[in-house]
Amino acid sequence: MPQHSALKPAALAVGGLALTGAACVAYATGYEVRAFALRHAVLPVLPVGRAPLRVLHLSDLHLVPSQRAKREWVRGLADLEPDLVVTTGDNLAHLDAVPAVLDTYGELLHRPGVFVLGSNDYWAPEPRNWAAYLWRKSAPDDVQGTRLPTDDLVRGLSEAGWLDLDNARGRLRVGDVDLEFVGVDDPHLRYDRYEDVAGPAAADADLTVGVTHAPYRRTLDAMTSDGAGLLIAGHTHGGQVCVPGYGALVTNCDLPREQVKGLSRWSAGGHDAWLHVSAGLGTSPYSPFRFACRPEATLLELVPVR
Repeated sequence: MPQHSALKPAALAVGGLALTGAACVAYATGYEVRAFALRHAVLPVLPVGRAPLRVLHLSDLHLVPSQRAKREWVRGLADLEPDLVVTTGDNLAHLDAVPAVLDTYGELLHRPGVFVLGSNDYWAPEPRNWAAYLWRKSAPDDVQGTRLPTDDLVRGLSEAGWLDLDNARGRLRVGDVDLEFVGVDDPHLRYDRYEDVAGPAAADADLTVGVTHAPYRRTLDAMTSDGAGLLIAGHTHGGQVCVPGYGALVTNCDLPREQVKGLSRWSAGGHDAWLHVSAGLGTSPYSPFRFACRPEATLLELVPVR
């Protein structure tokens, strides 16, 4: 048999793989990164007799002012009329993004809200080898570069009435529900100081909610041990690149891969809590793709325990 005849099937296979790869990249960068999804979950965490609460969880906008589709989609979430908005950081991806972020939240800023910051609310994104994300955690000590206008963001959100939970505790009464919050600044940058806010959950609160950008075990364990019944986080992007039938390859922190997004349970110190991790709405401008992991926001319906 001539040698070129034996090589032909191999060449066709290589060509087929190349075409498949190109199609996946086109899908991830051209469609899925803008295929915003609204998730819904029901959590039995309120005392019997309390009215349900609708909590909108937003995370990881990574907003560039020119991203019109994302901005319009998020602005439209005000039509849901949530009782409470929780944002878990990484709002910014550009030096001039603060006005765009505030405009994007729009009518949501007129609802009760709480927030924490993420690394991309402090530091502008830098060009990096995106593939490195798949085989190692980005080290917090690597963070350097251009500072973002963090104070302007915090001022804008706070002046709208949202509660800043960066290494802070707070209370809100939403409807007939008395909520206690405990939050930390970004654990991925080691800006968290849980020791400053540590303490048992308030006995007179209907629910204690722990809020963090990056869901590192040390933070989740501390909040759960202190009696928080619900933990809310972002940061992971749901893995950003997932394998159908397998799931996320990485979490970008020490959270177990199986809990990279959505609802799960967390146990520590003899206590149990619900954990919700958002896959978020954006990506770094230098890695603008998602695969098998659509950008998302979640409407959490808090209902009484049965």
